[in-house]
Amino acid sequence: MTTEELQGLTVDKSVDARGTACPGPLLAAKKALGEISSGQVMEIISADEGTKKDIPKWATKKGHEYLGTVEDSGYFKIYMKKS
Repeated sequence: MTTEELQGLTVDKSVDARGTACPGPLLAAKKALGEISSGQVMEIISADEGTKKDIPKWATKKGHEYLGTVEDSGYFKIYMKKS
């Protein structure tokens, strides 16, 4: 998806993990995933560089759809859809 498409998504759950370092954002994402239904979109906000690789890898491994990452000033937003 393009940056514009990602920014236009309706997000069902947002996880702000900017105050945590690896593996905090991944653990927060795993916990939040249990709070949304199949087909819903989750946004993970993080400033930890490792999260940009960890979340997409984990999402794909678990059968969820990684939608993309949007870079912002000092942090980034990762979007995924629950399977």
